[in-house]
Amino acid sequence: MHRNVSRQDLPRAQLLAERAFATLERFLHIEAASGIVLLIAAAVALIWANSPFAASYHALWHLPASIGIGGFTFSQSLHFWINDVAMTVFFLVVGMEIRREIHEGALSDLKQAALPVLAAAGGVVVPALIYLSLNGDPAQHRGWAVPTATDIAFAVGVLALLGRSIPTNVRVFLLALAIIDDIIAVLIIALFYSGGLDYSGFIVAGVGLLMVFALHEVGIGTAWAYVIPSIVTWAGLLMTGAHPALAGVILGMVTPVVPLRMRDHPLEVVLRAAEKLRNHDDQAAMSAQQLAVPLRQLRLGQRELLPPVVRMQMTLHPWVAYGVMPLFALANAGVSLQGLDLSSPAPQWVMIGVVLALVAGKPLGIIGISWLMVKLGWCRLPPGVSWGGVCLIGLLAGIGFTMSIFVAMLAFPDVTLLGAAKLGVLLGSLCAAVLGLTWGVVYRRSLRQLPC
Repeated sequence: MHRNVSRQDLPRAQLLAERAFATLERFLHIEAASGIVLLIAAAVALIWANSPFAASYHALWHLPASIGIGGFTFSQSLHFWINDVAMTVFFLVVGMEIRREIHEGALSDLKQAALPVLAAAGGVVVPALIYLSLNGDPAQHRGWAVPTATDIAFAVGVLALLGRSIPTNVRVFLLALAIIDDIIAVLIIALFYSGGLDYSGFIVAGVGLLMVFALHEVGIGTAWAYVIPSIVTWAGLLMTGAHPALAGVILGMVTPVVPLRMRDHPLEVVLRAAEKLRNHDDQAAMSAQQLAVPLRQLRLGQRELLPPVVRMQMTLHPWVAYGVMPLFALANAGVSLQGLDLSSPAPQWVMIGVVLALVAGKPLGIIGISWLMVKLGWCRLPPGVSWGGVCLIGLLAGIGFTMSIFVAMLAFPDVTLLGAAKLGVLLGSLCAAVLGLTWGVVYRRSLRQLPC
């Protein structure tokens, strides 16, 4: 039998390590923390790109990185591995969030989803119109979609800074709107920024998806089995000329929302395996072979207690929030102000158009459409959400950042216009965050003054 060990008997180093890991785990689940880490990464990139070490910043992302098997070698710049490969994981989580919301969240009920859907549409159309009204040149036109996206991590992170006094339904509304915003952004990328498609690549991507569905059908639940089919799907989209990171959205959308079909309920499997292990523990002699079967059953039952879409999202979220997104910001937010020529009208208006579209267009579109739909009686505000809450949502939705920079890189082949668009995204997102926080403080005080 195993001897029970009290905490006092544990080595001091182990106790300190346990305490450190517990603190780290709590930190990783603070919503505002991921936004702060993202902001720090963007600030580091901006400072680095405008420091005496700017050459090392740009040289770093152009370093070649290769993988190979036998005679086959795939070599790309570090920038490619971040923007086209690592961001696939980001889009995978986005796809899973969309799938969950459609299955059981704010998008599962048409009446409940109507207002966020229409508000998100307004938050896309109005910023695009503002941008286009200020940028008449065809080369500048391509940036119309840059200010249409909302950064979920930043927006929810800023909202979390306001504390728990903000009604829960305000957060739900913002999340639903941001997810719909992501759906629209993905569609925009696929339809408007994937020109010259090679349709033979869709066959390869289709084969990858068929492999995924086949694994679903035979009941394979381990995530590692889906790595190769996912790579095939990603490679197929790369061959088409579309952005390969969109493979993440597709794979996320087809992730099962129900646990693997089992003969017994997963909880029963866990309890039965635990009972077997306890019986073994009561015996003096235990062989590895005797333990192998119940341990395998325990792992299987434990895994299938949660649906794959929930399990994978929980697993990947910390890696995306504290790894992929900060790395993307570090690699792409480094706008060199010295090399940026804002003296000519084109980059000036691109930057101004993006800033105004994010800071003014987003709230105008979201608040205006919401007011119109409620006024016409087609929709109604969620319980606990006042017009002050809608204004807060509209302001925070102007934080574009990750997706906006991503779209800007697809929209502008010209380095000068790209730099102006990125600067506009950074300035616009910063202004939206400050305005959102300021209004959020006022809104929070007004909620405290309401009679109970």
